[in-house]
Amino acid sequence: MSATQVQVHTTAIDGLLIVDLPRPGDNRGWFKENWQRAKAVEAGLPDFVPVQNNISFNGTRGTTRGIHAEPWDKYVSVATGSIFGAWVDLRRGPGFGTVVTHEITPSTAVFVPRGVGNAFQTLEDATAYTYLVTDHWSADAQSAYSFVNLTDPQLAINWPIALDQAELSEKDRNHPLLAAVEPLPPAPVLVIGAGGQLGSALTRELMERDLPYTAYTRSDLDLANPDGWPEDVRTGEGLRRYRAVINAAAHTAVDAAETPEGRIDAWAANATGVRALSGACQRGGVPLAHVSTDYVFDGQLPLGQFYTPDAAPAPVSVYGQSKAAGECAVTAWPKHYLVRTSWVIGSGHNFVATMARLAENGVDPSVVSDQHGRLTSAADLAAGLLHLVDSGAPYGTYHLTGSGEPTTWAEIARWTFEELGHDPQRVTPVTTEEYTAGKTGIAPRPSNSCLDISSLDVVGFTPRDSAAVVREALERRTED
Repeated sequence: MSATQVQVHTTAIDGLLIVDLPRPGDNRGWFKENWQRAKAVEAGLPDFVPVQNNISFNGTRGTTRGIHAEPWDKYVSVATGSIFGAWVDLRRGPGFGTVVTHEITPSTAVFVPRGVGNAFQTLEDATAYTYLVTDHWSADAQSAYSFVNLTDPQLAINWPIALDQAELSEKDRNHPLLAAVEPLPPAPVLVIGAGGQLGSALTRELMERDLPYTAYTRSDLDLANPDGWPEDVRTGEGLRRYRAVINAAAHTAVDAAETPEGRIDAWAANATGVRALSGACQRGGVPLAHVSTDYVFDGQLPLGQFYTPDAAPAPVSVYGQSKAAGECAVTAWPKHYLVRTSWVIGSGHNFVATMARLAENGVDPSVVSDQHGRLTSAADLAAGLLHLVDSGAPYGTYHLTGSGEPTTWAEIARWTFEELGHDPQRVTPVTTEEYTAGKTGIAPRPSNSCLDISSLDVVGFTPRDSAAVVREALERRTED
């Protein structure tokens, strides 16, 4: 790579990056592009969204500040002078306590992720230390800081100027030793639609992983009514402290959406509300993970073929149309994970639970056999969404359904009967036309709901197959 280009170097602390910045000059002085988004991202820096620029002017050599870990990312550099920088990982995990040191001149910058302690010592008089941050400083924010003592022998930082000869604050002299520091947890996730089957699965998964989160049910935040949202969510300001927003809320009453009132409700939640949420995430600079559906396709793809993430939507139902409009709103914000799914089975009322009840009550159902797809466990969908958020997967559109061979609703019903020890032949396969004969207000269903999930393999996530999802649903039903 040319010396005239931005160059990014990794360090022993995960996410802490040293940046070499071109600094051409002549007899008049020098010039540098301290932060140029396109070049920085291309070189390997995160596409973070700074909202505040701070400058610390230090009058004398030996001025020492830190070690402070803040609840936001920052990009630090020197405008004039030079410093000895020291960083300590104070985040929960195997890297806790790792130390990195590096000299920073005007030709160097450092990206410091949330939770990594930052300290510096000036090596020249009149040194100006500057940093971009991803949230606004406030006195309240200091409660989320973490600190560690500059002199801690466990850190063994070799300060160029002995601290007993340096200029530093009394507060910095008295910060706790590393052994007394509580590791910082990851930034929380905001779950919207926490009362639904996917939202419930997300909160369970987050609790099992011991990850911080905030969960909004519809009573806390009605996706269809942006004017009634908490102000800090609506403006995006309150979203800056989150690692990601996961939207599990939607209007999913497919048949009701075909009615005049239902059409309004579907579009309010699935399109207008999603547009407002995407805009709030963009203003807050936080990634948005949003769940969509196979209903954005017409389902007419020949059997044996699968819809790829880049296939053109062609919805035929009001529900599908409203979800397709929501997709457009989500993708307007580049930091998005648009995740299409189908045939989701979670806790509470679901298709498998219904078939189990019919089997046990002696009812012999007629079940549609010409709609093809794969069951998806709500637990797998939740785990997959968190995997995308946590793994650093590229932003974009993904398909996440069960794995394995496609099946039909009739086959799933027969599996359910068989798993419970009942005769699967009690289930009568029928066509969609036969099943809906004489019924009104039925939305069209895709005949082929098979989604290509190969993009998940690339990012290292594999969901279970439909048969395993049936067994899980029956086991959960017994536990409940």
